[in-house]
Formats: sequence, C-alpha cells, structure tokens
Amino acid sequence: MGDQELAAATWRKSRSSAGNGNCVEVACLGDGGRAVRDSKSPDRPKLVFTAGEWAALVAGVKDGEFD
Repeated sequence: MGDQELAAATWRKSRSSAGNGNCVEVACLGDGGRAVRDSKSPDRPKLVFTAGEWAALVAGVKDGEFD
C-alpha cells in the first residue's frame, strides 16, 4: 500500500458518528481492502486491511467478539 494511494483515498465517517471529534474514518482501497485513520490526526499512520482481513473484522464486530 503506497502513501500516494492513501493520500488520494476518499475518507468517510460513519453516519452515526457522535460529532464530538472522537471518530475514525474509513477509506475503500482499489484492491478491495480498507484503510482506517483517526479523524483528529489524519496525518498519523493508518491501519490498512486486506479485503479478507476487513471481512473478518466486520464479522467479528457483528458477532460481538470485541464486546
């Protein structure tokens, strides 16, 4: 994952964002993966997930694995 692809990515917040600045933003990547960043510090390092890793994370959240 190159810095240029992350710089050109379209970042979005959840519609259910609390609006208090404590949010993460997600960007879809060209290979089907996702990148996640802190909305307060967008220039800091990002977490980058492959498509498979992202699917596993979303499934885990839905199943309550992180509660």
